[in-house]
Amino acid sequence: MTSALGSEALAPLRENPARAALFFDIDGTLAPIVDQPANAVVGERTRQLLIALSRRYGQVACVSGRRASDARAMVSIGTIAYLGAHGTELLRAGATEAVLDPALEDWAERMSEFAREVDTPDLRLRRVRLEDKGAILAFHWRGAPDEEAARAAIDAIAAKAESAGLRTHWGRKVLEVRPPVRIDKGQGIRSFLDGEDVDAALYVGDDVTDLDAFRMLDQLVGEGRLSHAVKVGVRSDEGPEEIVTEADVVVDGPRGVVSLLSLLVDQ
Repeated sequence: MTSALGSEALAPLRENPARAALFFDIDGTLAPIVDQPANAVVGERTRQLLIALSRRYGQVACVSGRRASDARAMVSIGTIAYLGAHGTELLRAGATEAVLDPALEDWAERMSEFAREVDTPDLRLRRVRLEDKGAILAFHWRGAPDEEAARAAIDAIAAKAESAGLRTHWGRKVLEVRPPVRIDKGQGIRSFLDGEDVDAALYVGDDVTDLDAFRMLDQLVGEGRLSHAVKVGVRSDEGPEEIVTEADVVVDGPRGVVSLLSLLVDQ
């Protein structure tokens, strides 16, 4: 992304920042992908730029597959909002607790039961990491000693989930098992913007789950809810091709995102 191209694409946001909303994925976008997600770090330069953005723009939020509280702990900025578990949890700026989408409250116990059924000694032996996101379960095999064997075990979990009427969603070396209700970042963003005085929005992401956010921004423009939307794809070796083809602007990895943040901050 050249500065000239970026400045032109971002102009609708920068012209009236008080009525603009900025949404950012975290892993692979604000922070590099690592073998153990718990070790992922948002760089200090990125953090300082996000703080500056929160002072200038109407809304700034991180939209993550992580729990909202975990996302806030990772980014360590209390003046922005966090949409956790792909938008099903909302932790507003300054709030102490996340609010769960009511449609998922009744599913939490059933998902816990499924987790107990599949979290076997064999799964742990293959170093598959189970991440409990409340109503969503994530099975990670990145960094397993034998990733092929770990993937085979996860394929069996996917089949079991689907036979139980649950939904499966694949990401970058992760399987998510979800309740059979709509869960995606786009829907989370729509709910977040309800009642907000926002005319333009930006979303920055790198993975399959971020495509839902791209498409929702287009839908909101089509409905007249937004006048402008900017979709920024973060290019990587593992990311889906659609992240590049559906984006308005493309940057290379988290370093490219830092350059983008700088353009948004600059007057």
